[in-house]
Amino acid sequence: MSEPFDDPFKGQDYWKLDPPRPILPVPATMTGNLRGRRILIGLPGLGWRGDLRADEKVIQGSRTYVPVMPESEWYRAESEQTEVFAALVPVDRVWVEDLGVPVPRGSAVSPEIELVSLDEPPRRPARPAEQAGSITGRRAVRLLDDGGEQRDLRATTELYTSEKGDICARVCIELDWYRWAWSGRVPQTLEVAAALLWME
Repeated sequence: MSEPFDDPFKGQDYWKLDPPRPILPVPATMTGNLRGRRILIGLPGLGWRGDLRADEKVIQGSRTYVPVMPESEWYRAESEQTEVFAALVPVDRVWVEDLGVPVPRGSAVSPEIELVSLDEPPRRPARPAEQAGSITGRRAVRLLDDGGEQRDLRATTELYTSEKGDICARVCIELDWYRWAWSGRVPQTLEVAAALLWME
């Protein structure tokens, strides 16, 4: 398999990079193409369920539904070109994870408890890996030297000290994370400096 990552230590000016854009849930009724989009389902006041992917909306009778499947099943279906079961969820109970406006560095996320409204899924700012507690298995964002972001990653280790003395963690692309579960194939990973790693 070809190397899916660039050299993580090319640039050392980590402090000049803005944090990743936050997750901003948007009602599926207000979005277009849903195929492959990361979504949340639920009801205001009751709660929300994530780690799901959607397929295109379908109409049955006078109602619109979204085919919804666990993210692991989405990746397996796409990778192995197989069909998987998808529950049909009313479109008004589906929210699409979109990306919000970047928060400038210095506007750090408070580690204190933040109360949210139960009327919609909460916005989720990314947290620096060094402040995120346990990270193994969590969705990760890697900051790139050009100010871009690499998403759809999973942390495969906790933070550790590398041979060069840097605080790092290892990550893999999300497809390989899920393939590890259904096939047992160990993913190819990359060591990323903690200063460039954020948890969604």
